[in-house]
Amino acid sequence: MSDNLKNVKCNGIFYFFIFIIAGCESSDNTDSPMGADIVIENGVIYTVNKDQPWAQAIAIKDGEITFVGSDNEVKEHVGNNTKIVNVDNRLIIPGMQDVHIHPISGGILSAACDLNGLSNIAEYRVAISDYANSNPDLDWITGGGWAMSVFGAGGKPSRKIIDELVSDRPVYLTSTDGHSGWANSLALEMAGITEDTPDPIDGIIDRDPETGELIGSLQEGAMTLMEKIIPPDSFESKLAGLRYSIKMLNGYGITAIQDAIVREPDLKTYQHLEENNELTLRVVASQWWERSEGLEQIDYFNQMRDKYTSRLINPSTVKIMQDGLVENYTAVLVDHYHNVPGPTKGIPMVEPEFLKEVVTAIDAAGFQVHFHALGDGAARQSLDAVEEAIYENGQLGNRHHISHLQLVHPDDFSRFAELEVVANFQPLWAYSGDYLTELAAPFVGQERLRWSYAIKTLEDAGAKIAFGSDWSVTSANPFHQIETSITRQSATEVTALENKPVDPEQDVPLFIEESISLEAAIKAFTLNAAFVNKIESRTGSLEVGKLADLVILDQNLFEIEPYDISETNALITLFDGEVVHGGWAEL
Repeated sequence: MSDNLKNVKCNGIFYFFIFIIAGCESSDNTDSPMGADIVIENGVIYTVNKDQPWAQAIAIKDGEITFVGSDNEVKEHVGNNTKIVNVDNRLIIPGMQDVHIHPISGGILSAACDLNGLSNIAEYRVAISDYANSNPDLDWITGGGWAMSVFGAGGKPSRKIIDELVSDRPVYLTSTDGHSGWANSLALEMAGITEDTPDPIDGIIDRDPETGELIGSLQEGAMTLMEKIIPPDSFESKLAGLRYSIKMLNGYGITAIQDAIVREPDLKTYQHLEENNELTLRVVASQWWERSEGLEQIDYFNQMRDKYTSRLINPSTVKIMQDGLVENYTAVLVDHYHNVPGPTKGIPMVEPEFLKEVVTAIDAAGFQVHFHALGDGAARQSLDAVEEAIYENGQLGNRHHISHLQLVHPDDFSRFAELEVVANFQPLWAYSGDYLTELAAPFVGQERLRWSYAIKTLEDAGAKIAFGSDWSVTSANPFHQIETSITRQSATEVTALENKPVDPEQDVPLFIEESISLEAAIKAFTLNAAFVNKIESRTGSLEVGKLADLVILDQNLFEIEPYDISETNALITLFDGEVVHGGWAEL
């Protein structure tokens, strides 16, 4: 064989191997499972993963996180079809989760006679009149959002105010907290409510203390006397309300929620949007415990769970409202209220001994219990019920949680950790506004007042802390809530509950020793909230193998003053790796 032939043969073999290697490299970039759909680089990523709290880059494939680490290392996950996004050192955190919210009713309210954001009776008059005049074909005028503080202690708005504006149609408006109703005379007449109507066991029909005349306001369980005759919201209005809320929540960087009250029409609403690929939230649905019924409800809860459980919907929680509000003296206290006519400790909505039986049965059926408890007495009754359930059933890991917790008795702080009950706070309420200083302080006393929204004390006692907004009671914006949890002051120029301008002289921190860290506040809205929703193995932190639910922010929360946190905006929200708010072009 000639030397030339040998050279040709050798060169052919050499180029054959080069071709094979090049082909393999090309295949890796195009078809390899290592090639991500999206690579986000040059970020400041706060993962909420204690083993790797910070990172620069993240890779996403098929809606899941496949890499979290440095910009240099993420290059291995770049294929020919990978979209590479440079976020220019912006902060990225996990998608947030609101574990106490009312998205359907809140969305419906936005299109009804909405008094939220108004601060006095004159503004209410204008809004009610304008809405009635703009909707002449409506048989009922409904809505809400009025602040109890506008009407003073007890929050008792007069029917005569509405009568002057609308007398030919029934009007019924709920308070911003949802615990009181305001009706005109025609609505009261249609509901059959008279001066002789007895108070229900779980509520109060407000009357003039001297004449016995109906005032026009209904507290707690008395609201059902009115609500049972009001035409129910249509399926179309529920759909519209939920679509409104989803857009708003995704816009805040929220990707999962716990709806605090659902009945079957609400579950149908969620199901419809999921089936039409419109549901961009993971939803835990709290089925409502009807106080007028008994343990037979659990069979119904099971039916609803079997019928509506899906990839995004989980109706495995039961909501029990154990008390009302401190402001109308229906929150249950361990000791009596001060300066209130007649001795009272509030109204237990479920008799405490029966509550133990109820919670034990719900727990045994595999449901989580979502308690409403404002007063320290209601919190204790809820803890007692969980303790009884554990005694009877053992610790089943159902992750029961108590929401609101305006007051907790010091003797009960340690019990949250001992019983593995999550403390579910609405942190936007933890400031010195009229609701606290004028409607609560005189009636609970300074000693009890000290334990208002004792977030840090419970955290130090080992309790797991999670956050929810209770929207539409107050803003669903998590950045407002995070700021208040740190500063213990109003997060905006208008107070959250009173809808009135903040008075700088009165805006002092509410027991600043209850302030928590930024890290703790973020965790309460992410990993701890995911724990409550039982999806922490798949969401709540940015880790390999978890779902790509995340939010890119316009400012770094760790580099700004706490008082600027409320100005933060979500630029882009990803849900299952897909953009559901904002767009890459905005970076």
